[in-house]
Amino acid sequence: MKYGKNKITYVFILMCSIGILLCQCLNVIPAEAREQSAYLPPHLIQSVTEQDVYEGMASLGMLECPILEEPDIGQAYENVWTCVVRLNMGNAYGSGLIWDLTPEAVIIVTNAHVLEYWQDSISFVHFPQGYYTDAEIMGISEQYDVGFLRVGNENFRYEELESLRHVCADEAVYDSLRQGDSMFCVGAGPAVGAVECYEGTVQETWRYIAEFENDMLYCYGFAKAGMSGGGVFDGCGHLIGMLSGGTSQNETASVPLPSLIAVYNEVTGS
Repeated sequence: MKYGKNKITYVFILMCSIGILLCQCLNVIPAEAREQSAYLPPHLIQSVTEQDVYEGMASLGMLECPILEEPDIGQAYENVWTCVVRLNMGNAYGSGLIWDLTPEAVIIVTNAHVLEYWQDSISFVHFPQGYYTDAEIMGISEQYDVGFLRVGNENFRYEELESLRHVCADEAVYDSLRQGDSMFCVGAGPAVGAVECYEGTVQETWRYIAEFENDMLYCYGFAKAGMSGGGVFDGCGHLIGMLSGGTSQNETASVPLPSLIAVYNEVTGS
């Protein structure tokens, strides 16, 4: 009888085990277990798309170019030159800056006088990573020498978008600029893929220049034709202006960062 009782116990346990396995295989969960499962945390392993990764990087600020804690123009240049693009417009070319990377598009800022040459049928953007894309004009300021282009994200794979970087535009940094502060200009060179960089110093953050009919960022430095629409950065890599013109006396005039921000807010209605 003792053996018989053990045998019945073994059979009962085996039947229970089989029942549990069947419930799991058939995805049948007892009511009590379902009530308990409602309080369990969600699964930690979930599928993530390249789009999710890109949008997550953008929301966390991981697509902004790195900024130094102390001025170092050489290192700052290495951090920001990939924010500068070349605008090809038939026989003419100019420069632009990756202003922002949104879930829908790459936003580029350049001079209004550069966009006077823009024609959708023959014009395109060359990114320093080697990408060529079409673009459309978002808006052009009537007051400042500023215009914005939009490149839809559908022109890229998401892993390509993850390789792009946009400028760091902090208006508080501009307000803290002083005469004699170091700066450097970055723009497209004559050859496709070439980048020009020249150092200089800030002289006045708001100086009225009649040729542009506006207050401009006035600096001592050098700039070449084709660099219009390029970036002017401080020694840490913050964007402080957009290059609009230069003289043979090593003077440069740039659209101040606050004016760029004002135009972008106007174009986007923000």
